[in-house]
Amino acid sequence: MRRALLLWAAVALALPAFAGASPVVSAFYYPWYGTSARDGAWLHWSQNGHTPPADIASNYWPAQGPYSSADPAVLAAQMSEIRAAGIDQIVVSWWGRGSAEDARLPAVIAAAHRDGLAVAVHVEPYGNRSVASVVSDIAYLRTLGLTTFYIYEPLDFPATSWAAANRTLVGVHVYAQTPLAGFAAAGGFEGIYTYDVLVWSGDKFARICAEAHAAHLLCLPSVGPGFDSQRATGDTRVKPRRNGVTYDDMWRAAIAAGADQITITSFNEWHEGTQIEPAAAHGGYLSYDGAWGLHGTAAQSAYLERTAYWSALFRRAVAARTTVSAH
Repeated sequence: MRRALLLWAAVALALPAFAGASPVVSAFYYPWYGTSARDGAWLHWSQNGHTPPADIASNYWPAQGPYSSADPAVLAAQMSEIRAAGIDQIVVSWWGRGSAEDARLPAVIAAAHRDGLAVAVHVEPYGNRSVASVVSDIAYLRTLGLTTFYIYEPLDFPATSWAAANRTLVGVHVYAQTPLAGFAAAGGFEGIYTYDVLVWSGDKFARICAEAHAAHLLCLPSVGPGFDSQRATGDTRVKPRRNGVTYDDMWRAAIAAGADQITITSFNEWHEGTQIEPAAAHGGYLSYDGAWGLHGTAAQSAYLERTAYWSALFRRAVAARTTVSAH
């Protein structure tokens, strides 16, 4: 399994990246997990009344068990897996200054950089967030060497307010989580991403990217393996993984739509069941058994291997597109 993953990574890294928009493939990353042994309490695994370590707020079971995102060994292993999967950048969930995610961000950045990964921030809708506070956040996060920012739920504020703010920002890339190209263009954003793989499925990507390009925006559609948050939130909506077919369909649609970059929802959002991080069979929890015909231990890293495969194909498609446009 490990040999196959490294092989796909070698293929992906050998292919040319998109000259005008690098990094090419990004994954949303969550640094918010904690264990009683390392952090003094169970963080996030206990969401919705669950009682770790045997009972966690996920329909799936992590292959390494419920872990702490503050554990350097966990960070090192995750970044190695991410890089081997052909992913160029992690987009770290961030809930404002003073949050647990803020405290952990420097360690996440250091671990990512050791594996050659770029780091961006996913600015979440933290309490009392405003356009002005986001501008201040970006100034603060730039002191950590970060220059790329994804704004979740930008429609909380008017496009005119974002436009005024974005005009003050120099030397950064700011993307809006919305399928509404007109709003993003009016707000002065560089591009759009969808994040929500339940609502914004692959059959919508062609329209979204066409509208983005018509508005002179980059299109960064979000692909994901499925959605299932029943244990963590009680949400009964489910997007089944179909043994990997759902993931393949979204990647194929994103490439066909002429995506400039691709975002992955997610590396490790276990609550919503969108993760591609290795999962194992455990008790009554779901696993990746059966994905692409793999079973048992061989299936645990199936989504990382498949990500390397699709990342390589995406780079090849973009390289071909760039060559054609140059002539």
